[in-house]
Amino acid sequence: MSGHSKWATIKHAKGIADAKRGKLFTKFIKEISIAARMGGGDPDSNPRLRTAILKARASNMPKDNIERAIKKGTGEDGGSNYEEMVYEGYAPGGVAVLVEVLTDNKNRAAADVRNIFNKNGGNLGTTGSVSRMFSRKGTITYDAEKVSEDEVMEVALDAGADDVENEDGIITVTTSQESFAGVMEALQAKGFESLSGEVGMVPEAYQPVDKDTAAKVQKMIDKLEDNDDVQNVYTTVEYPEDFVPEE
Repeated sequence: MSGHSKWATIKHAKGIADAKRGKLFTKFIKEISIAARMGGGDPDSNPRLRTAILKARASNMPKDNIERAIKKGTGEDGGSNYEEMVYEGYAPGGVAVLVEVLTDNKNRAAADVRNIFNKNGGNLGTTGSVSRMFSRKGTITYDAEKVSEDEVMEVALDAGADDVENEDGIITVTTSQESFAGVMEALQAKGFESLSGEVGMVPEAYQPVDKDTAAKVQKMIDKLEDNDDVQNVYTTVEYPEDFVPEE
């Protein structure tokens, strides 16, 4: 969907301009730590940790930060005991929202997420009410002005990617959850600098909204993403072509 893709471009630029890298790194640290705690500190034998590290590297997170996060997870360097939770619900306009949380206080996280939904025109749903609208896939994005689409496509497909698309100047490589790490590493080995790389929930279909509703949806997403316990926010929203978020 071009509206969705265009928003991905806008949001990437906005995220960098807003200097949210520190908050992003905090989320990476939590994900790496819990992956290491659950499956050990060796990424070669821990696929979740391997994926978390690749995602952090794609956003230029320093190696020292990654290593400290692994040590926290394995207990070598202390650290909090995080719990994972998923909340499902709807934003204005009937847009489905899936919120992944990593927290050391689930009561606080639950209250915060519920409050954000309620105060921004949304409502929480029951387990399974929204997750069925998404599937877990890997996505890696590139600036089409900085890399060759043909070269990216050749390397990605040879490494096991499902699809490569170029919309609005953004090349998006889509993979299965299982093949993400191999595809990402193959592209990195060729020196391609990605805009983003992650395994996440991708909508089966998008929900178009008008500009007024788009602003309300984006306000709610921003509130969720600004919460320290929220790790990821996925939605089915398709923004209008001319929608520009407020700074």
